Amino acid sequence: MKRELKIFDKPQNVKRFLVFFYISLVVLLIIDFFIHKHADFPWEGATNFFAVYGFGSCVALIFIAKLLRIFVKRDENYYD
Repeated sequence: MKRELKIFDKPQNVKRFLVFFYISLVVLLIIDFFIHKHADFPWEGATNFFAVYGFGSCVALIFIAKLLRIFVKRDENYYD
């Protein structure tokens, strides 16, 4: 039985997708300089605030998960 190739099976397609993805990220960050924001709080009006806030939140969640792992982790033979 012959397996049908999918779009992401070829490395060149994956590379094209990543290039398109990174270019779109840069374009969105540049566009943010020119858009007027209707912010409720003064810090929300800062350029690229939500990008920085999202990145910082993600990093904080990773460190919190690593810290909580100390308390939640079970022994290897816990269920035996």
